[in-house]
Parts: sequence; C-alpha cells; structure tokens
Amino acid sequence: MSNKSSLLFLVALAIGATASPAAAPVVGREITVALRNRANLTTSDGVFDKDKILRATDKTVNKHRQNLLNLKNNKGADALPEGASLDPRQYTPGWKRRTEPLTDEEGGLEWTGTVSVGTPGQQFLITFDTGSADFWVPSSTCKSYACGFKSTFKVSSSATVVKKSETFWIEYADETEVSGPTYTDDVTIAGIQVTKQWFSAVTSMSDNYATNPADGILGLAFPAVSELNQSPWFTTAHTEKKLKNNQFGFFLSTSDSELYLGGTDATKYIGGLEFHSIDPSYGYWFVPGASAKVGSTTAVSGFATIIDSGTTLMYGPPAQVAKLYAKIPGGAVFDSTYGLFEYTCDPEPVISFNWGGKNWVMSSAYFNLGLTAKGSTKCVGALIGQNIVGNNIWLLGDAFMQNVYTAFDFDKEAVGFAALA
Repeated sequence: MSNKSSLLFLVALAIGATASPAAAPVVGREITVALRNRANLTTSDGVFDKDKILRATDKTVNKHRQNLLNLKNNKGADALPEGASLDPRQYTPGWKRRTEPLTDEEGGLEWTGTVSVGTPGQQFLITFDTGSADFWVPSSTCKSYACGFKSTFKVSSSATVVKKSETFWIEYADETEVSGPTYTDDVTIAGIQVTKQWFSAVTSMSDNYATNPADGILGLAFPAVSELNQSPWFTTAHTEKKLKNNQFGFFLSTSDSELYLGGTDATKYIGGLEFHSIDPSYGYWFVPGASAKVGSTTAVSGFATIIDSGTTLMYGPPAQVAKLYAKIPGGAVFDSTYGLFEYTCDPEPVISFNWGGKNWVMSSAYFNLGLTAKGSTKCVGALIGQNIVGNNIWLLGDAFMQNVYTAFDFDKEAVGFAALA
C-alpha cells in the first residue's frame, strides 16, 4: 500500500561561493536546508486518514481566502482571479478543540525550519510557504492558550528591532485568527542575515495553533498577497545581495531532501529545468496553460496552477477534477461534501501534468492516500475537488512537488521542473 509523505525542515550548512571582500556586501552565497521524511496521511491499517486530510484542507482554504482578501486590499477588486470567493467557508468540525498529542495532531503536514530573529538571534521553527507572503512569530506578551506551546519573541531582548505603526491581523473563515503589532528586525536563515525585515510578533493566536509544531510562517510568494504589503524574506535577501541568484529550489524525496536558496542543486536532478512563465499579478507562483493526463489521455486542459509548498495535497474545481477521475478505472465521488474521490487501487493510475513540454508523472506513492476502508479495493486520491482560489485554477502542493525538482525564479518570473536524479 502506498503512503503519502510530508516533510519537516532542518537547517543545514550554507554552501557555495565564498563571500565578497570585507568592504563589499556578501554576494554569491547559496544555502541548503535539509529535509527529512516525517509522516503520512495513511493509517497503520492502510486506510486513508480522513481527519488529517480534512485538517490539511481547512488550512489550505483558510490561507488562500486570506490571500485573496490581501490581494483585494493591496491591488483592488479587479486584481482578483475570476470566480474568487471571499465568502466564509464551511469549517470542518472538531479540529479547533482536539486533544490529540502535538506530534500526532499535526502529522507532518507542513515544511518547517529554523529561523533566527533579532540581535542576538531568537530561534523559531517556521513553516516555509510558497503560497503566502508574510512572516509572523508569537510574541512573549501573547497570553493566548496556543502561545504557551511556542517559542516566543521578546522585543526588549533585540538590539535591532524597530516597532512599526501597522497592525498585522489575519482572521480565517472559521473565525480563528492571529494578530499583533509589526516590526522590522534582522532575520537569519542558515547563516544568511537580512536587515529591516518586516514581520509581526503576534499577541493573539487561536487555540487550534497549539497543535501545530511550527511557531509561525515565513512566506515565499509575492507582496501582492501579503497582509503587510511588504517584501518577503527572500525578496529582501536578494535586494541586499545576500544570495547568488534570485532563485530557490525544492528537492523532496524519502532521503536527503532539501530546500536550496540562491539557486538550484544540479546534483538533485537530471537534464535541464523546463521553465514556464508565471503571471505574478496575482501574487502567487501562478503557472497558466496546464493540462492533466491519465495515461496518454488528456483529461483536462487549459487551466492555471499555483505551485504551493504550504499545501499538502492538490485541489481543483470539482467539475474539472471529476473529469480526471472519470478517466481512471473505478473513479467516482467518495465524499461530495469535502470533494474526495475514489478509484480502483490496482493497477495504479498514471497521472501527469503538462505545461506544454514534458509530462510530469506522479508516483502512486503520493497520489494514493490509502484505502477507502479496511479490505477495500478502492483508494482515495490526493487530488480533491474544491474551488479554492478561483475558476479554472488548481493548487498543486507537495503531493505533486515530491515527483519533480521545482525551481522558483523571481528574475525569470517562472517556475521550472526537472526530473529527479
């Protein structure tokens, strides 16, 4: 039975070219952030873990609804994708007050790594997310229940912090929130320090965050979807000439996985990167012109995709997703409320995505979430039918990204894919 893996970041050594002379800015550095396999979305008896899947979906819905609100506030209503909905969404009952232990509750549904904030540095475990653009950590003055489970930022302990007048506030569709004052300060990842980075030290955090292993979030998308409407950390690092290239790459595997900042790691892929231009006006890594295939048959074409490391699974408009499952033996709706689909487990389907070049095939290890029930011959797929961002837009999270090497290039305004080495 195939399992769906998720990942946890650990910071490794900085590598690459040597620094510039002492009088000049640090230029040309590249950083590797190592990853390890942490958990999956299949229970021990081979059945899909519906609770974890629905909680992962809740996070995705909440995050992107807030992103769309930010996009509207920053660029106006005309900037929203066609079909974008800002209405409150149904929240999965039971998550907010769950009592499972921390290590079991979150189940490795995020990618996290160590980030240092302030002078001297205060350490936080942070989710790295290509699907958002803000940076926040909990404040030491936070009295919320969830903050008691987190590392917190003590403003008075940093010699370089500057308080700003803006207030950071995100309220999700389920009425949970994080909010607090904003600051600028030094922020360091794997030895690369940027200065005057905008962030929030939140003083209010809803209870559901208590079960999340990360302290906060660091976004790697564009300012258009930022609540603060400021440059994300990677953009600041490039502006300050701290990185060799205005590019980062993900290699996700069962071992030796990594996030590479300042370029790509050519030892992790074979052949060249196949780049596709994005439309950055939405604030996302938004790649149009996609098609989805089952075997050699094109099931859906002409849709746009958002490549999102902060999304565990994959999502598309229900009618389009249904067309893909209709091409898979046994493909049918399993749970219409949450957009889950089933299919015949054996033989495993060959699912691929194409942007006008190669077919990027998904391994069954990442598409197959597990049996619909113990002893069943049907499995649940990692592509879920929900219209989260807008009409004709699909979200491709780590269920897809683990099948390819993925490069994100700000200068080219493009996303690149390569075959894994």
